[in-house]
Amino acid sequence: MLAILLVSLAILLILSVPVAVSVGLSSLLAILFGSDLPLSVVTQKLFTSIDSFPLMAIPFFIFAGTLMEQGGIAKRLVRFANALVGKFTGGLGMVVVVTAMFFGAISGSGIATTAALGSILIPAMIKKGYDKSYAGALQATAGELGVIIPPSVSMILFGVAASVSIGDLFIAGILPGILIAVSLLIGVFIISKIKGYKGESDLPKGEIWASFKDATLALLMPVIILGGIYGGIFTPTEAAAVAVAYSFLVGTFVYKEIKIPNLLEILSKSVVSTSIVMFIIANAGLFAWVLTREAVPQKLALFFGSVTESPIVFLLIINVLLLVIGMFFDGSVAIIILAPLLTPIAVGMGIDPIHFGMIMITNLAVGMCTPPLGVNLFVSCQIAGIRLEQITKAILPFVFILIVDVLIISYIPAISTFLVDLFK
Repeated sequence: MLAILLVSLAILLILSVPVAVSVGLSSLLAILFGSDLPLSVVTQKLFTSIDSFPLMAIPFFIFAGTLMEQGGIAKRLVRFANALVGKFTGGLGMVVVVTAMFFGAISGSGIATTAALGSILIPAMIKKGYDKSYAGALQATAGELGVIIPPSVSMILFGVAASVSIGDLFIAGILPGILIAVSLLIGVFIISKIKGYKGESDLPKGEIWASFKDATLALLMPVIILGGIYGGIFTPTEAAAVAVAYSFLVGTFVYKEIKIPNLLEILSKSVVSTSIVMFIIANAGLFAWVLTREAVPQKLALFFGSVTESPIVFLLIINVLLLVIGMFFDGSVAIIILAPLLTPIAVGMGIDPIHFGMIMITNLAVGMCTPPLGVNLFVSCQIAGIRLEQITKAILPFVFILIVDVLIISYIPAISTFLVDLFK
């Protein structure tokens, strides 16, 4: 059964069948030709994979992110970020990173962050004289903050797959997100010095305060969500529903950029995005069930136990594995399949499950902006009007920075666990 699963998956991927379809179809073939199980088990496992209360947070956060995007939040965050860092060397590039950090705390999605902000900032950077490839690469890289800064869809998926507190994962993502943002800002400054990208010199007096007031309601949203969760007011799933209500009220009645007739379009966009994510989760859940039935977790545990008993070496192996997987697989698929397999092994080696969750999430987030299948790269290339090969060279310095950040997060557990322990 396992051989049929892996061979059919490899063939389907070689034939360029979408990853989610490949994962589900290979599981179906394995059950059909490698076992005596009835086919009804396929539909049962597809359903049970998404029959989870915490997963209800995903459509709500996606809907909230779409409302925020359409409600004028993005451009207000861009203005505030520009007032904060626009005057420095490479200021507009720094704006990309800072705005991605702010917007990531609203959208929970790397693709949404890249698309919403890239449509504003990539053309602005090109107009200011930045290379198209550099502008696209920076936006693709900064977009990964959408899945690291809480709230995050990836954190919800890991929490469900590994039976770990989603609220703790949200808190754990704050410091890693700040670390990655600061390191990217340093990288932007150095590259801008080399390339001669100057800062903005014509910002109006008092712009920081004026832009802050304009963006205050947007900046309050993550405070309300995280404060509500850790204050015991609501669960992460309920927090997602609160985020929808908040973003609707702000976008419709305060900023007045969401019109009632446009709600159908916003709902349709959210439903499509949600259905894609749920389709991935269902198929990946079926695949993970087949792997579990074939005792793959136990075999992996024995393998890692035979290779090393050192957590340091184990984390190095896991980092390399996840970085490679992230280059070819969608992060959601990888989390649903690998989290229940690898987390027990990590815990058995004395690694905190919250810490391991951040290692996995940050690793797979790097895959969003690495060739050949980095989804953020494709979004940025489309906006910038360039080909993938043009952006590849420009992305390398940023990928190097991200890999260093992943290693720091991996070997300094306190970056992930300090705030969690503090709040408890």
